[in-house]
Amino acid sequence: MRLQIHAVRFTADQSLLDFVQAKLNKLDTFHDRIIGAEVFLKLDGADSNKVKEKVVEVRLTIPGKELFVKEHDKSFESATDKVLEVLKDKLVRFKEKRNDIFSPAITEAKSRMSEEEDEVYEPDEL
Repeated sequence: MRLQIHAVRFTADQSLLDFVQAKLNKLDTFHDRIIGAEVFLKLDGADSNKVKEKVVEVRLTIPGKELFVKEHDKSFESATDKVLEVLKDKLVRFKEKRNDIFSPAITEAKSRMSEEEDEVYEPDEL
């Protein structure tokens, strides 16, 4: 997975970047075809002198879909954990939905329907 991390209006510590990268690499266990992820680390209230909360935004790209999650918390680490929980749920739901479409029962039903449409009835048979 290609991973880009952007720290908006501040310089992120290398340990924070390593933490985010290690956490996001675990998403490969939930979906095997993740193309890339783009992470934005922001300070909420950075315009004033007091930083209220930390914001983590993740845009995850998979074939046919782009998932976006945004979470706030007191620290980047806990916000990252929240983002990962939501992304795990979204990935599992997307994969289940995709697998339902291609499940053997559905493909078998579709093939039976097409076979029935292909059959031509002779007037004597009716």
